[in-house]
Amino acid sequence: MTRAPSAPAPGPGHTTPSPPPTAIPLSDPALAERLAERMTRVDAALDDAVASADALADDASRHLVAAGGKRFRPLLTLLAGELGDGTRPELVDAAVVVELTQVASLYHDDVMDSAPVRRGAPAAHTVWGNSVAILVGDLLFARASALVAGLGPEAVVLQSRTFERMCLGQLHETLGPREGEDPVEHYLQVLSDKTASLLATSARLGAMFGGCPPEVVDAVAAYGEKVGVAFQLADDVLDISSTGDESGKTPGTDLREHVPTMPVLLLRQRVERGQGTDADAALVARLDGDLSDDEALAAVVADLRSHDVLAETRALAARRARDAAAELAPLPDGPVKDALADLAEALADRTV
Repeated sequence: MTRAPSAPAPGPGHTTPSPPPTAIPLSDPALAERLAERMTRVDAALDDAVASADALADDASRHLVAAGGKRFRPLLTLLAGELGDGTRPELVDAAVVVELTQVASLYHDDVMDSAPVRRGAPAAHTVWGNSVAILVGDLLFARASALVAGLGPEAVVLQSRTFERMCLGQLHETLGPREGEDPVEHYLQVLSDKTASLLATSARLGAMFGGCPPEVVDAVAAYGEKVGVAFQLADDVLDISSTGDESGKTPGTDLREHVPTMPVLLLRQRVERGQGTDADAALVARLDGDLSDDEALAAVVADLRSHDVLAETRALAARRARDAAAELAPLPDGPVKDALADLAEALADRTV
């Protein structure tokens, strides 16, 4: 990312602000009010969960939590819980577990990606170094594990399997596709494991601890998995098509850092299969070259914006979003189902 770093987030004693529950479209005022109140409890519990008697551990652990974020995963947990009894106290703990897991993974990801900024603040490794950032990520995973243990063995197994998938997703992203493996399918599996798995678990835990029947639990989990992939594909489009004001980062940031994204993979696939033009081959060569110069980056972004691989990626994101919405069929009609359907529609629309 190339946004200018802000000052490090406040340390001990800082109370994280309660984010408005707008990461998911909520048209029902009563539902929005209930979730806002419960998200306040989640934020307070999250603040307690990252606290440490050790000053360095406390300051570093609070760093990304204090920086904010959309809290999308805990909000999804609370929303899924509304399909049953949304007042159950276990839902707050489950929401904290998924957010702790997400934040812990960010400490590790930023070290591996050498990312300078996260959530508008300097990445932890730029403040305390790689070793501290990795250890703090481990510490937060441990805190999530301790908290999930209080939710029972089924939740523990689910959390461990999700963590395994996230690690495998990161591993496969780092190593790239094996010889003979389709890079596009490899990438979709990486998205599913690294990102969508935790969204699926967020929704599943919410429905589980809301006391929903098994068919509803399975439906929201399948929805979360597909929405997660749709979200990442939409991000791939926005990295090229949006302005910095819309996306929060400079267009083409992933291209500059040679991070694989779907439009580039589709373009490369055409060239390798002999289906691309000479201009396509030349564009791939430029994408593989040095994009540190702003003009060079802007030129490849402009070429990709006008290329039909961007429209193809849009179509893939929209298809996944529609598939996610189709998983909602077993859910009872009402504001929760409407909110989840609206989210899927919004993900498809945000790439237009």
